[in-house]
Amino acid sequence: MHATNISPWQHEHRFDSGNPAAQRGTTLVAWITVIMMVVEIAVGLISNSMALLADGFHMSSHAVAIGLSAFAYSAARKHAQDRRFAFSTWKMEVLGGFASAVFLLGVVGLMIYSAIERLLTPVAIQFGTAILIGGIGLAVNIVCALILGKAHHHGHGHGHAHEHGHEHVHGDDAGHGGQEHHDLNLKSAYVHVLADAGTSVLAILALAGGWMFGWAWLDPVVAIVGAVVVALWARRLLIDTSAVLLDREMDHPVVDEIREAIVEGGRNGEAAVADLHVWRVGRASYSCAVTVVTHDETLSADTVRGWLAQHEEIVHSTIEVQHCPGH
Repeated sequence: MHATNISPWQHEHRFDSGNPAAQRGTTLVAWITVIMMVVEIAVGLISNSMALLADGFHMSSHAVAIGLSAFAYSAARKHAQDRRFAFSTWKMEVLGGFASAVFLLGVVGLMIYSAIERLLTPVAIQFGTAILIGGIGLAVNIVCALILGKAHHHGHGHGHAHEHGHEHVHGDDAGHGGQEHHDLNLKSAYVHVLADAGTSVLAILALAGGWMFGWAWLDPVVAIVGAVVVALWARRLLIDTSAVLLDREMDHPVVDEIREAIVEGGRNGEAAVADLHVWRVGRASYSCAVTVVTHDETLSADTVRGWLAQHEEIVHSTIEVQHCPGH
């Protein structure tokens, strides 16, 4: 039996520079959200509008979540040179996205609770003031979405040029929903902004209907519908981030590529995969541990290394070769 640890962990992979554009974008959006939150709470207190106060406190949860995303970028960059993080600090960003998704589910709970309370205990709504501030909030959310969208486009271009220099990786992306190009932390902030924008649109429509037709019940009903939509977005984000954090990558196309490379390398039945584990250690970087069984006494881990060399996204491999006499 022969085993070796292969570590072609290059400097640019080990010390991931992160996504500076996303960090700047989320930080700016966090401050804009905080300012809008303060305005809504202040106007709500002055006009005695419970609707504005509720929306202001609702926006505070978004401010916390987006601020958490910005903090995750900052922490990842701060510790990027710390060698105690064996495979870079990228998962700090993913953890930020996961925590942000949990916050989003908390917001959904508050939205549904408030809406049911309004249905059971209707209150007078200052429709004009609420629609005006709702419109301003929608405009702010659109600006924030544009800022984060620009950051996503910039980060996508950088990652494409830096991490995907060979053709077959693009094929993998297509087969796996393009997940390599998704910054999950940035996605979480973007989902928060879209959720706020979507609920603002629904709220404005509901308030307009209530103002024109006296349907006060329309506001809480539409809020529940919006909460369900937001919950679905949060669920998707939780699935994406937890898959990375829990190393659930065995359904990724790169797993089949590793198996195929070993099968093709041992065309004469020289090698077979007995055990294989693959997990993500960067935006588009993977580590694997593989056990190869062979009857070829000359087969070594270095040979298997050569078979896997064409897959540049595999940045760290632990290879064990077990020699079995005969077939």
